[in-house]
Amino acid sequence: MSNIVVRRRLALLFLCSVLFFTGLAGRLFWLQVVRGAELRREAQENRTRDIKVEARRGDIVDRNGRLLVTSISAESVAAFPPQVKDPAKAAAALAPLLEMPEDKLLEMLTRKQSFVWLKRKIDCYTAQKIKQLHLDGIELYEESRRQYLCGSLAAHVLGFVGIDNQGLAGVEKEYDSELQGKPGRIVIEKDAAGRDIPSALHHFYPPCPGDKLVLSIDETIQHFVERELDKVVTQYHPANAVIIVMDPKTGGILALGNRPTFDPDHWQKAPSEVWNRNLAIWQIYEPGSTFKIVTAAAALADGVVRPEDHFFCPGYIKVAGRIIHCWKEGGHGDETFAQVIQNSCNVGFIQVGLKLGVQRFYNFIKAFGFGRPTGIDLPGEASGILIPEDKVTNLNLATMSIGQSIGVTPIQLITAAAAVANGGYLVRPHVVKEIVSPEGKVVKEISPQPVRRVLPEAVAKELAKLLENVVLKGTGVNAYIKGYPVAGKTGTAQVVSPQGGYLPGKYVASFVGFAPVNDPRLVTLVVISEPHGAYYGGEVAAPVFKAVMEDSLRYLGVPPQEGMPGPAKPWYEQAPVTRPVQVPSVVNLPVGEAVRQLKAAGLSFILQGEGNVVCSQVPQGGATVNAGTQVVLNLQAAPEGAGTEVTVPDLRGLGVRETAVLLEKLGLLLRPEGTGLAVGQSPAPGTVVKRGTTVEVKFSPPDLKQPP
Repeated sequence: MSNIVVRRRLALLFLCSVLFFTGLAGRLFWLQVVRGAELRREAQENRTRDIKVEARRGDIVDRNGRLLVTSISAESVAAFPPQVKDPAKAAAALAPLLEMPEDKLLEMLTRKQSFVWLKRKIDCYTAQKIKQLHLDGIELYEESRRQYLCGSLAAHVLGFVGIDNQGLAGVEKEYDSELQGKPGRIVIEKDAAGRDIPSALHHFYPPCPGDKLVLSIDETIQHFVERELDKVVTQYHPANAVIIVMDPKTGGILALGNRPTFDPDHWQKAPSEVWNRNLAIWQIYEPGSTFKIVTAAAALADGVVRPEDHFFCPGYIKVAGRIIHCWKEGGHGDETFAQVIQNSCNVGFIQVGLKLGVQRFYNFIKAFGFGRPTGIDLPGEASGILIPEDKVTNLNLATMSIGQSIGVTPIQLITAAAAVANGGYLVRPHVVKEIVSPEGKVVKEISPQPVRRVLPEAVAKELAKLLENVVLKGTGVNAYIKGYPVAGKTGTAQVVSPQGGYLPGKYVASFVGFAPVNDPRLVTLVVISEPHGAYYGGEVAAPVFKAVMEDSLRYLGVPPQEGMPGPAKPWYEQAPVTRPVQVPSVVNLPVGEAVRQLKAAGLSFILQGEGNVVCSQVPQGGATVNAGTQVVLNLQAAPEGAGTEVTVPDLRGLGVRETAVLLEKLGLLLRPEGTGLAVGQSPAPGTVVKRGTTVEVKFSPPDLKQPP
């Protein structure tokens, strides 16, 4: 072989070597320089494991610093499946201690994973027994578990957390980011099989504990509320019940309780509709007469009515062809507006509402915050139900004036009442007073947040005095507290049926009020849904209000006042006022019309015999008796024949259609004049005429201050 060939081969070999080492150097440069950091991170991720270390969740205390919720140490059981030498044996040993099926544990221990949690946050006794087993691949890690120190106290305010200490309800959820803090982690280096490496990397990054919540809740007042709720459940067996106590000047909620309730430590044992629904901010109901506070406030502020203005209540009023009855049979008669409020007279409030009109009434309804959330710092608040303003009829306006045809939440109603108590400001309610860092510094302070002025101060004070008479002389006398002037309003509302209309025999009894009237410290709302037995707000809810307020005012050190007037007897215990009335003649009238006339006169009745027409009565028409006297009506079938004599009924207050139907039943003819309600007729009421006679009736629009 010639030298030239050898040289060429050596040159080629050298060139190949240069190319090879150049490529190798380039590859090394690519891996170590260009992708070095990335590959180094991936390698570290492959051989290290991050174990999350939960931060200690912040405490929750009441307004006075009393501990309500804290976090305690708890151990969790974990497994490293590659290190478990005998999975079947380990599963059999752990199953009774962890109260888990053996087959499920075996499946977890044989997974193709390097790490798996078996059970989180077990008690210390179980943890000790597991440690004594010395099982390979089974380890325990310290975590924290939430503990609610007062059982079910304020359960719907506090809420609860999940297994990973994440807030699921109440302030635990609303302030989750503040409470949970920042988690730490443990970085451990393992080999490919998940085994420890001698002298391996092991670094601990400590967690940062969460902030502390200082609530506006007062533990002692909350105990008063819980005590009375338990009594309500025992005595009346309601479908549900709510009590809220608020500071009217700041909007701070001092107590809030619901029934049914639950234990936050064992929330899973309660039905979801119990722990998932804070009735105080979620339940929508027709407030009934407690809403008359808003009607009165609007009328007084807008100058529509003055306390001394007179009204007449015959026991009913007709609006848009519908008759709406007052709660008192026979009505309240002549009364001032101050007495309308005191007596909770439906007829008077309807007249006031119709005078206000839709636009002015809605301006106040919206100003008081109805139809939208109050903004309380709790999850799940409802907006209530408000008919669109452009769709409101006169009938809607009338029923809304007495607390029907509108859906409110308890928190909306007590916030509106607080606006009257504090001089006219709507204040946003809240349950958290301040947030404090782990170092003890106040991170955030919840100051009173007035939303808007809804009433002039003079009007608010005037209304407060009128509401005081409700407790001294009216339907709310059972809320009277000796030494403390109380203003309030009762409510007895029907329960709306999901299919429309109202459920027969189902009511919501409520009372809202504040004290002392001259300088209100507390406003309290009691709502009891579907109580068994008694159901009037003045009978059922007012005594509960009294018990909570009396103890709370004394606890707060509010001094009693001397020389206060005493209350009247409850309306249902008062002896009826004896007044002479003239018995109307109802002979030859249909039984329905006869009963209507007797009720309008303030008389009771009893029916004897069968038929649809009154053939005789005792006492006879024209006799003078005391109000409430019972009239015996003897019935027979309606007579037939053109020559039969009938008695002309009193048609005043009836509409055209009702008049025509009544006269037709009697065999009489109608000659109407005008529209509206009957105000005059010929022949006169009580005249005996023959069937077929024409009765001339004059109709005119009703004067709402007069009996319809």
